[in-house]
Amino acid sequence: MAQLLRVVKVVENSFRSTQLMSNANVLALAHSHLLKTCVPLLSSTRGTTTIFDRKSADELWRGVTSVSNAGRRRGRAKGLPRKKDLNKGQIIGVGKVAIQFPGLTTPVFRGKQLVKQQKLPPDPEREEKLIKLREMQSRSRRIKLSPLERGWTSAGMGGRKIGPPDPIGEDTFEGFETWILQNKLVSCMTGNLGRKSRISAFVVTGNRNGLAGFSLTKAPMSKVALTKAKNRAGQRLMYIPRYKEHTVLHDFYTQFGSTKIFVSKMHEGYGLVCHRVIKCMCEAIGIKDLYAKVEGPKNVQHIVKAFFIGLLQQKSHQQLADEKQLHLVEFRSETENIPIVVASPSKVRKEEEILSNEVLDFTRYVLDGRIVLKRKKYTPFYTRLPSFQNHLLKVERFRNSDETRLRLRAQYGALQSFLTEKYPEAKIQPWKKREAEEES
Repeated sequence: MAQLLRVVKVVENSFRSTQLMSNANVLALAHSHLLKTCVPLLSSTRGTTTIFDRKSADELWRGVTSVSNAGRRRGRAKGLPRKKDLNKGQIIGVGKVAIQFPGLTTPVFRGKQLVKQQKLPPDPEREEKLIKLREMQSRSRRIKLSPLERGWTSAGMGGRKIGPPDPIGEDTFEGFETWILQNKLVSCMTGNLGRKSRISAFVVTGNRNGLAGFSLTKAPMSKVALTKAKNRAGQRLMYIPRYKEHTVLHDFYTQFGSTKIFVSKMHEGYGLVCHRVIKCMCEAIGIKDLYAKVEGPKNVQHIVKAFFIGLLQQKSHQQLADEKQLHLVEFRSETENIPIVVASPSKVRKEEEILSNEVLDFTRYVLDGRIVLKRKKYTPFYTRLPSFQNHLLKVERFRNSDETRLRLRAQYGALQSFLTEKYPEAKIQPWKKREAEEES
């Protein structure tokens, strides 16, 4: 009985296989009118399979790009090749032989014309382009930024601009710009989470016209921390007064912690000669001419806080004149150091009321008696030569002539001295060339 059942199953299986073969032949005949080419199966491929057919692509790449744990501990993991995407640059339907397939590589209809399948001319540069694409993905290239977007260095985030703060309702920050002063990873050890790491962002924002603010925030992601910092800085704006819209009101000394800053007011066109963090703050405020010297630790947060403290503690010229009850006079080199009264108090003290030990020097008064440490100036080598001594003898009669002429004009209104009224012949005579011009 068992043998009879086996014979029946064999006959049934053979009948099904013959039926499937007949159906396949019918389908092949039906599709032969649609397909132009037919590749017959000449031989079985079971005997020609290799490791490249049996293994997946990930397993094959793992054998080239990985190393054992023992080798990793010994430092053999350095310099291993990276996984390449061999399909990068490949297009479906395009291979070594360029053929135009309607519906795959080209549209079926081009206008009202039916596109036909045809062979295209070969592209000799195709292989070279694919090799270049694969080499580019294997290299770890940094994103190249323009010099205006790099900030202080090409790698760090310090000095880069990230745009104005986000608008709050109807209030928009038009004309504002934000500078990144510090963007670093900070960590702290917690009892339940272990070591917790966050990104600390320190930025300054301003409209380049006297309004500026700074803030420090922390967040898990760098982008979130920067956005949060610039929005918070936009809510903490301060107004900084400036002298003629280009520099500080006067020299000042400021300090935060152990960081000390000596700031000097400079003439127009001098530029910003200071620490790079102070330069970013000056650009945000709108200060164009300044000299600042930082002494002590160069902590970025201490520099920012000390500089803003000094700017907010500035006094106007009228306040300084009222404090001393004296006229505030300015000497400028572009006006040949002619004294110009900048501010006058309501009540002026007389000369007898001024104490002998009172500080009347403006720079010493605003710096609170402090002196900036400056490098010693050495005399040039040519001052020790005999020829330079001869030169001094020749120009001795003209020494300090400019200062003397300026002082006489300021004191007497002309180039004369206190003996001119008694001895009129001691008056300086004009040049002959000038007399001839006046006569003509």
